Amino acid sequence: MSSFTVEKGADARAVPTRLLVVQGEERPAVDVSDEDMVMTFPHLVLREAIAFLALSLILVTLALVADAPLEELADPTRTPNPAKAPWYFLGLQELLHYYPPVVSGVLLPGILIVALAVIPYVRINLTRPPLPRDRRTLGTAWAAIVALTVVFFFTGSQPVWPFIGTLWGVGAAMTAGAFGKSETGPGAWLRARSLPFWIFAWFLTAAVALTVIGVFFRGPGWSFTLPWRDGVFY
Repeated sequence: MSSFTVEKGADARAVPTRLLVVQGEERPAVDVSDEDMVMTFPHLVLREAIAFLALSLILVTLALVADAPLEELADPTRTPNPAKAPWYFLGLQELLHYYPPVVSGVLLPGILIVALAVIPYVRINLTRPPLPRDRRTLGTAWAAIVALTVVFFFTGSQPVWPFIGTLWGVGAAMTAGAFGKSETGPGAWLRARSLPFWIFAWFLTAAVALTVIGVFFRGPGWSFTLPWRDGVFY
């Protein structure tokens, strides 16, 4: 590398010397690691299209293989016992077993919809950090679980076990993931989940539990029964 010295000249009209420095060819480093976020199109849209076609194929195959379990023609003089709604409404019908219609049909579904709409806008969901592995955070989470358990145990006409059981199941999985030491496999996957994931997991498992109980385990008079004993799975 050459060095240049700046000197003063007596002749102000002299033409100054111009220097041009040419560097060797260099290219910026390219990070080839996978990005946390990708574009909606085509990545997400393509996967949704594949899932839609796969589900349609499964439904068409089932429709060709098995007939729909239709009952006899409706008789206005005879009300079946139990009178069940379509399966996708049986979760709400199961809630009617514990709470009045205003609570089970309006308040609780409304709170659920608002919560699912708000959670993605919580700042913690932008970076999706794993649940902190410290006793203070887990203690706060379990305090919330115990508080909700008390609410669901005493506010209904009887303890709302679909809510309580799924709540404690999600809490156990969350705790196992937070204190797990495995670097691979299910333990590592659980440890990497964020708080919004666990909240949504409870919403989903509670909804599934209510629907399953309403479809398979409710018999005459909406009493609890075994599906293979009274044939109530419809």
